[in-house]
Amino acid sequence: MPDPAVLLGAPTDDEREELEDLLDRAREASADVPAALDLARTVGTQLPTPGSGRTAHLWSALASVAAVDLTVARTLEPHLDALAILEQAGRDAGPGAWGVFAAEGPGEPLRAEPDGDAHLLHGRKHWCSLGGVLDRALVSAWVGDERRLFAVDLTQPGASAVPGTWVARGLADVDSGPIDFSGATAYAVGAPGWYLERPGFAWGGIGVAAVWFGGAVGLARRMLRAAGSRPPDQVALVHLGAVDAGLHAAATVLARAAHDVDAGLLAGADGWRAALRTREVVALAAEDVLTRAAHALGPGPLATDDDHARRVADLGLYLRQWHAERDQAALGQELLRHGARGW
Repeated sequence: MPDPAVLLGAPTDDEREELEDLLDRAREASADVPAALDLARTVGTQLPTPGSGRTAHLWSALASVAAVDLTVARTLEPHLDALAILEQAGRDAGPGAWGVFAAEGPGEPLRAEPDGDAHLLHGRKHWCSLGGVLDRALVSAWVGDERRLFAVDLTQPGASAVPGTWVARGLADVDSGPIDFSGATAYAVGAPGWYLERPGFAWGGIGVAAVWFGGAVGLARRMLRAAGSRPPDQVALVHLGAVDAGLHAAATVLARAAHDVDAGLLAGADGWRAALRTREVVALAAEDVLTRAAHALGPGPLATDDDHARRVADLGLYLRQWHAERDQAALGQELLRHGARGW
């Protein structure tokens, strides 16, 4: 029997049916990027955006897909994030699969120069997940000393994915190498600085944590199946108990964050602080699941179970979107700056 949806709230009957349908589609698209892109194009407008009153359902969908396959989740999550950003900006997304390329890499940053009612992009943008196969993307670039977000059609001649740069063993099919822009036409989305200042920036970061959570749930389910195949010893029970408690804590903070987003409580500094807290709780729980799964299961599944080995590698890389001690320091700085501890 297939594993059930991962729930971060109490879904309605319609929502539960929607999640089960999404899971069936995610299983069919497993480890298949073109199929995952088709799934994103299909379900993108069917799922809610964060802050719309159904944030728990959105994050349950992301976690449920991630528990099935992280390649599919890694394809779906930025597409949904892009749709939410465009909705906040009052822009129509139109057809196609979207990405969000807003990380800064080494060297000279991507530049944008005005060109009538548009801008022209020049330079290299790093960390462009699936940039070679997506239809469109939201890309951050610098206009003078100001950072701004742009919508760009990736199929035009002025946008070229750089081949041969993605050597990752985790998320191996989600090529996240750079894109070179040479006069690509782009259109501004929001005012300078708007992308980082809007409330949805923090909410999107929590959505990523929901995917980490789902990936960890997938590993925990593998541990549970192993324990059910033969009588577990005390050490196996210790690992199962610890994993259960850690995942319960992660689910609790995600559910609380979803409630607070919909209640209008996570804007400004409150939203950024909640994102840092939630991402840390979830990331630490997921890292613990990775360690305990390795100890409990031993080398066998890593060597002979393709799904398990891929999930371990995928989750290990995906979790590096959490900046660990640097994010902890950022949270500490937030407490000193705003003095709103909540404890």
